[in-house]
Amino acid sequence: MRDGWARMFKLNFDVKKHLLDNGLEVVTIKKDTKITSINVGIKVGSLYENIDEKGISHFIEHMLFKGTKDRTYEELNDELEFLGGEYNAYTDYTSTVYTISCLEEELINAIEIIGDMIINPDFNSEELEKERGVILAEMRASKDDIEDLSFKRTNEVAFKNNPLRFDVAGLEKNVKAYKKNDLLDFYNKYYLPNNSLVTIVSSLEHEEAFNEIKKVFSPWKAGEKKEVVISGENNIPKSVTTIKNNIEQNTIVYLYTFYDLSKDLELPLRILNHRLGESSNSLLFREVREKRGLAYDIYTSIDMTNNVKTLYIYTSVGEEDLESAKEAIDETIESVKNGDLEIGERDLELMKKVHKTAVISTLEDPSELCNYMLHQGLDGEDFYEFLEDMKRLNSLDINKIHKVAKTVLNNPTIHLLKSN
Repeated sequence: MRDGWARMFKLNFDVKKHLLDNGLEVVTIKKDTKITSINVGIKVGSLYENIDEKGISHFIEHMLFKGTKDRTYEELNDELEFLGGEYNAYTDYTSTVYTISCLEEELINAIEIIGDMIINPDFNSEELEKERGVILAEMRASKDDIEDLSFKRTNEVAFKNNPLRFDVAGLEKNVKAYKKNDLLDFYNKYYLPNNSLVTIVSSLEHEEAFNEIKKVFSPWKAGEKKEVVISGENNIPKSVTTIKNNIEQNTIVYLYTFYDLSKDLELPLRILNHRLGESSNSLLFREVREKRGLAYDIYTSIDMTNNVKTLYIYTSVGEEDLESAKEAIDETIESVKNGDLEIGERDLELMKKVHKTAVISTLEDPSELCNYMLHQGLDGEDFYEFLEDMKRLNSLDINKIHKVAKTVLNNPTIHLLKSN
């Protein structure tokens, strides 16, 4: 059946998994492309940090661009820029990822540079102090971002033990205190080949691409992986108001968690989420903005990765409309759960088109494809899961959407940010 769906999508790539002797997993994606992309993912993010380590994964991510044992900060960044493509990194809850996209003629240089960054970071003390200032400035700036602040406050009140209550950037007091040895100790615990994954999209044959990775990453020494138990605590149902001076808009955030949701209800939940708040014709948008004129925008955001199962609703309104907007959200949620706002065949057909468009867009772009395959690998998921999703989507029972609404849309944490 997979072959049939692959033909329908006209897949112009294929995937092969490899394993180096040091435990490094490598996934080569052969695709007819002039642009190559390489991603290195380390299986560590903010959920792996204890209270004294909050923010250290993010700090290390910054520091890996600050020079290696063979390249100064200036040399490293000059060489990255001279690739003529794009390079970046990010830290999320469960991983730290480094990416390069460039012309295929620069592939060997790109692999060598990113390998040097990952395997031989210098953690130069002078650069560390400079970067500490950059990160602290970034953290302070986020406090003035009302949307950012609203989500952070929601997580803080929603959880007692779940590490989601802490932002990826961590705690200011930690960032101020980290020494070089703190970063090195954490790096040595988690930056191991047997705790990492490399994905590469290119037009090279699989073995050829793998051999180029092997040349650079084989010297990386394996170590003992640190096992961390991550709390899957659900949100605490409550409503909390935070007062902040000098803000023009007030915000509302609803948070639902679904750690106990069965796998067969995940796709119906994605469809429900899209219908509820992901589009400009969503149920919440129509009710809160179009019908009642209470907000310029309202949206939902969902995360269904390993160890993170969250659905948020967010909007910003004038102070005089705060209670009316909350009431409109509550009524919309109840109507969806009761089946009063029906999700019909036309909605399902639209979702098939939206899903197919999103899948094809990802598969056509080498950097998006590389990143998708990386996260599928890091999460231990099937690389061709999108084909299975399409198969399930075509046979999806609408009753499952109603079932998942009744299962998930209960007992939210509600956070209101109000002006003084």
